[in-house]
Amino acid sequence: MDPVRRRRPTRRLWTAVVAALALPFAMLSTLPTPAQAAALQCSVDYKTNDWGSGFTADLTLTNRGSDPISGWTLTYAYTGNQKLTNGWNGTWSQSGQQITVNNATYNGTIAAGAAVSTGAQFTYSGTNTAPAAFAINGTTCTGAHQPPVTVLTSPAAGAVYTQGNAVPLAATAAAADNATVTKVEFYDDTTLLGTDTTAPYTLSASGLSVGSHSLVAKAYDSLGASGSSTPVGITVASGPAVVASTNQLAVQQGKTGTYEVKLSTQPSAGVTVTTARVSGNTGLTVTGGASLTFTPSNWSTAQKVTVTANASGTGAAVFESTATGHAKASVTVTEIAGSKVYDARFLDLYGKITNPANGYFSPEGIPYHSVETLIVEAPDQGHETTSEAYSYLLWLQAMYGKITGDWTKFNGAWDIMEKYMIPTHADQPTNSFYNASKPATYAPELDTPNEYPARLDTGVSVGSDPIAGELKTAYSTDDVYGMHWLQDVDNVYGYGNEPGKCEAGPTATGPSYINTFQRGAQESVWETVPQPTCDAFKYGGTNGYLDLFTGDSSYAKQWKYTNAPDADARAVQAAYWADVWATAQGKGGDVSATVGKAAKMGDYLRYAMYDKYFKKIGNCVGPTACAAGTGKDASHYLLSWYYAWGGATDTSAGWAWRIGSSHTHGGYQNPLAAYALSSYADLKPKSATGQSDWAKSLTRQMEFYRWLQSSEGAIAGGATNSWAGRYATPPSGTSTFYGMYYDQQPVYHDPPSNQWFGFQAWSMERVAEYYQQTGNTAARTVLDKWVDWALSKTTINPDGTFLIPSTLQWSGQPDTWNASSPGANTGLHVTVADYTNDVGVAAAYAKTLTYYAARSGDTEAKTTAKALLDGMWTNYQDALGIAVPETRADYNRFDDGVYVPSGWSGKMPNGDTISSSSTFTSLRSFYKNDPAWSKIESYLAGGAAPVFTYHRFWAQADIALAMGSYAELLE
Repeated sequence: MDPVRRRRPTRRLWTAVVAALALPFAMLSTLPTPAQAAALQCSVDYKTNDWGSGFTADLTLTNRGSDPISGWTLTYAYTGNQKLTNGWNGTWSQSGQQITVNNATYNGTIAAGAAVSTGAQFTYSGTNTAPAAFAINGTTCTGAHQPPVTVLTSPAAGAVYTQGNAVPLAATAAAADNATVTKVEFYDDTTLLGTDTTAPYTLSASGLSVGSHSLVAKAYDSLGASGSSTPVGITVASGPAVVASTNQLAVQQGKTGTYEVKLSTQPSAGVTVTTARVSGNTGLTVTGGASLTFTPSNWSTAQKVTVTANASGTGAAVFESTATGHAKASVTVTEIAGSKVYDARFLDLYGKITNPANGYFSPEGIPYHSVETLIVEAPDQGHETTSEAYSYLLWLQAMYGKITGDWTKFNGAWDIMEKYMIPTHADQPTNSFYNASKPATYAPELDTPNEYPARLDTGVSVGSDPIAGELKTAYSTDDVYGMHWLQDVDNVYGYGNEPGKCEAGPTATGPSYINTFQRGAQESVWETVPQPTCDAFKYGGTNGYLDLFTGDSSYAKQWKYTNAPDADARAVQAAYWADVWATAQGKGGDVSATVGKAAKMGDYLRYAMYDKYFKKIGNCVGPTACAAGTGKDASHYLLSWYYAWGGATDTSAGWAWRIGSSHTHGGYQNPLAAYALSSYADLKPKSATGQSDWAKSLTRQMEFYRWLQSSEGAIAGGATNSWAGRYATPPSGTSTFYGMYYDQQPVYHDPPSNQWFGFQAWSMERVAEYYQQTGNTAARTVLDKWVDWALSKTTINPDGTFLIPSTLQWSGQPDTWNASSPGANTGLHVTVADYTNDVGVAAAYAKTLTYYAARSGDTEAKTTAKALLDGMWTNYQDALGIAVPETRADYNRFDDGVYVPSGWSGKMPNGDTISSSSTFTSLRSFYKNDPAWSKIESYLAGGAAPVFTYHRFWAQADIALAMGSYAELLE
């Protein structure tokens, strides 16, 4: 994966399932016949971001030969006075006009057909002509052929059409490198609508269904390359409708704002559209365009509605534009203080995110992972979603309530999450058989996927679950109130595990629970076998998918769910802010019921504080030697990587299980949530020990940060109570935290789990919120050092573009923890391997600086937060939000093999074969129908690494939240 563009690392999960006969497995390999090395062949793709007196250069080096390139030196020359400032993803140097780049330690090998990226920053004056030639290891490289540029010029984003009327599609396309455009395809999401082979490229699309549609144009050129347009969202209405240009508008006190209205279809006679405020802030009034006339000739020409705000009010009002025989258009107008520019930005971006036509949400209102469907990171398809996305939706709607005073959307977001992402009783029907004195049967975690299935071992003792009884007493149910982590929203795989249904199949229309990661620390997303959470043996092999993961003497149909604790904690965090903000408005009662549910979620989230098999915390070596816990001695009081629960689908079978996790990651901690659940009355859990457990967790989390803080200031990986996931013996001299062993890369290794700067920004933002709310000195101590380090690694360019850390590398380890005298960690170090302009991570980083500056008064933190927000707003906006192009060199792994034991065979719901010959793509043949698939085909055939501009829901929400936070605290 291109380290400059690395996304959030993939999530690793293990659940203890009741499985059966372990089939024999082996991964055989033979040594290749020695062959003479082929001549080196290469191409270099050179791109710049130029602001007149300086620029950044991004170069993608592609191996076009048949042999790997082992160690590379890139050389090229400028013709002007360009001067190197700094570089990344390699060692850069300059002699006169000649540039030399030597590989970094981690990207020295370029596999055949693969690519790596490197980049640098320069200053210059005069002209900035691109280099004419490049060489790798002395061999001149060709230039990478650029795909055609494609723009969908019609329809307009947000347009509304009446069902039965044709939607006019038009696109422009231009080929590069003397190639010609051969055709343009038009897509509705992943469905091909039609093709045009001659310019101008047009299509009249009839028969689109009522609802939202994401339209894409895709051009092909004579050299075989293709390029897709940015998606354009439209809405098809069931009948004639009034169309508004936006659904959100901010108006400053004492000023006016405008939006536009028109009709969706041509009328037979004149139509009068009347606009009026129907609810909300009476300080907002229509002062222009209250009555507008549209005729058969001007029906599609937009006319303005003007709204004026009074001098002192705040809050939102709903304005409706109505016409006889037409569906109405509604616009929420929010009056904000005259200085609140960043609140206006929040509402602008909020409008883009929540506009149904822009493709962020399913018809049910579930946030997709991304607008785009071809994306592989933690989810392996863009229209899956995660509990993370639901938690960001809650946070987004909490901020919306703060700015507008409307709390219905926050409550509605919790209702959607509860309905679709928290398993219902029908989804977890046998919890009443759960035996808290024996929570689960032990199975070891293994190092690589080819070592699975892992046999269950009843000879290993497990501890008792000390919180199951008190949770049942508090909430009068055996069911677990927590989110499952992954959902196939459009049922692309076809399991059809809808809420309340088990393996309903490919024809099911609702969102489907699924799972992927299951096989140890080295299992990349590219090596996973997708599986249903409710395995009724309808798909997969003879025993469904169970015997790929664990082995035992018999198999049973079962349900199983895995919780991502950082997402549930973020949901609690959002509820805390909703309650604080609503109470300040005198509207605490509007959110009290939802806040009570958040407290309940936090109560169950304590399962993430326990060793996987409830064994005692500290010096836990040897599956049989490590003692079983007898209560709270099995709790590390930190937020671990997951907790999981499952049981039989047969309600008479009589078994269910629960596990925690032994692995804790610095990036998952949430002291703000721990503070809220332990010290904030409205979020106090109902259970007997919930509040005291979270109070201890708050202290333990802050100690954990201090223990993991490197000499420079960054937060290192984490700790485990079960070395290698099987209570193995750690290397001699490994430092400890309350007896848990330091792990530089807890949980997973492909890619290493703590190399992503995003975990730093996410986690420190929570510390900064806790500090801003309480002034806690322990939080201040950690933040002072972290902020200084992060600021020293941040570059703000003159044009507002920026570079922040991306990939981190670690050496050494922390001192063994001494609570009364913490060590200085002089032997624990971090270096920044490369940098990025990732807008989602930059938003989380800006929020950290904002909350820190608001309490500490730090001027540099404040100005840098503002610069990051202004830079992305000025430089990276598009029709769907704020996003930057990403080169995805890791997409060469679409052809990666997926380990399946020899002799094992089965079928995916769509008929894709599961066997020892399976690859990532062969298990996901649906990708070949994606409009962006040709980019992958070209890359796999030796083309340049593909470039995508992704609109991830969490990133867009975090950018909007960063704007709102800055407005609240520093504007």
